Amino acid sequence: MTSVPPDLHAWLSDHDDAIRGELFDFLRIPSVSARSEHDADTRRAAEWTADSLRAAGLSATVHATAGHPVVVGEWRGAPAGAPTVLVYGHYDVQPAEPLDLWTSPPFEPTIRDGRVYARGSVDDKGQLFLHIKALEAHLKARGRLPVNVIVLAEGEEEVGSEHLAGFIEAHAGELACDAVVISDSAMFAPGLPSILSSLRGLAYFQIDVQGPAQDLHSGSYGGAVVNPAMALAKILATFHDADGRIAIPGFYDGVAEWPAHVREQMKSLPFDAEHFRAETGSVSLGGEKGYSILEQLWTRPTCEVNGLLSGYTGEGAKTVLPAKAMAKVSCRLVPNQDPAVVESLMKAHVARVAPPGVAVTVTHLHGGRPWRAELTGPLFDAARRALAAAFGREPVITGEGGSIPVVGDFERILGAPVLLVGFGLPGENAHAPDEWLSRENFTTGMRATATLWDELASLSK
Repeated sequence: MTSVPPDLHAWLSDHDDAIRGELFDFLRIPSVSARSEHDADTRRAAEWTADSLRAAGLSATVHATAGHPVVVGEWRGAPAGAPTVLVYGHYDVQPAEPLDLWTSPPFEPTIRDGRVYARGSVDDKGQLFLHIKALEAHLKARGRLPVNVIVLAEGEEEVGSEHLAGFIEAHAGELACDAVVISDSAMFAPGLPSILSSLRGLAYFQIDVQGPAQDLHSGSYGGAVVNPAMALAKILATFHDADGRIAIPGFYDGVAEWPAHVREQMKSLPFDAEHFRAETGSVSLGGEKGYSILEQLWTRPTCEVNGLLSGYTGEGAKTVLPAKAMAKVSCRLVPNQDPAVVESLMKAHVARVAPPGVAVTVTHLHGGRPWRAELTGPLFDAARRALAAAFGREPVITGEGGSIPVVGDFERILGAPVLLVGFGLPGENAHAPDEWLSRENFTTGMRATATLWDELASLSK
C-alpha cells in the first residue's frame, strides 16, 4: 500500500491553522443561489474562490453567465504527455431556513465535537476547498504538479445548474481533459473511504391547483365549491400504491435492473438499519417493498412531496376554503430514465386523476439524468491507491440517492470519465439545519487528494 508523500503531508500539517481560517472565511459568505437577495454574496463567493486559486498558484477567471458566475482555474505546466484533470465543485449553498433549528448561526462556522458546523461546510464549499489546498500543497512544496489541472467551480448547483451545460459546451476546447474528479458526496461510514458508482437523476415539479377566484368562507361555500387543497391531496394520493411502488403509468419503463453481484456487494457493507432509522428520527421506515434500504436509496426511483402550501396556516382558526393549493414534488430517477419522459408521464397522470372543479398546472422546474460508472481502468485504480494511502484501508464502492446533474454533462460533452470521491459522512445534515463536516475527514481528504495527483500521473498518454 502506498503512503501519503511526506513533503505534501508536512506542508498540509504546517499550514493546518491557516487552512482552517481560510475555510471559515469561505463559509461565512452566505452564497445562497436560490435567493436573489444573496446575488451579491454569491458573486463574492465566486471572487473568493478565484482569489483562493490564485493564491494556491493557479490562474483563475470569473466568467459571467445568465445566472451566477462560473470560476475556472488552470495550471498547465506538467511534462509533455501528462494528462489533464478537471476538478469540479460548487460554491453556492442551500437556504439556511429554518434558522431557529440551528444550534449556532449558519454562516458563522463553529467547531463542536470534531465537526465544523456551517451551511456549505460539506455541501460543497469544504470539499471544493480541500481540493484547492491539495493543489497548493504540490505547488508550494514542489513548485509543480505531475498533471495539468483545471478547476471549475459553479454557483448554481443548488438550483439545478441551469447554465452550466451551456457553459461547458461553449468552452469545451479549453475544458478538454482526460478525467473529471468531483467531491460532492459522502463516505459510507467514518474511516471507510468510498468511491461513488452511481447517482440518481432528478425531475422536479410544481403542481398548482386553482379553485375559486379568492379564499371563501368555508361555512357559506364549503360543500358546494371544490376545495383546491382537497383536490391536491387526492392527486398526490394517487402517486403510490399500497406497496410503495410509484403508480404513475409508464414510470418504470426502461428502468435498468442492477446486476446481482452489485446487489450482493451492497449486502456486504456495514449498514445498520436501526441506526439509520434512529438517525432520521422516524418512528419506522417504509419505501418500496421487496428491496433493502440501500437498494431503495441507490437503485430505485422515487416520487416525493417536498412541500405543500394552501389556505390559512397561522396561529388560531380562520375558517376559509382556500382559492389555491401548491405542491413541490421531486422524482429521483435511475438508469435508464429520462427527465423529459418523466415530465410527460407526470403531466398526463395528473391531468387524468385531477378532479373536476379546479384548474391544475404542472410545471417542470429542473432535472438531471441518472449516472452509473463501471469503475474500471487506471483512473479508478489511481483513486483506490490514493484513498488507501490516506485512510489506511481499501475503499468501498457505494451508490448515492442524490443527484449531481453535471456529471452526465461532463461525460456527454467532454467525453471524459468521471471519478466521484466524497469526504462527507452520513447524517451530516446537508440541506438541513446544523450542517457539518468532519474535521478529520477534511484533513484526511486533503491528504488523499494531494496523493491522487501523483497517482493520476499514471494516466499519461
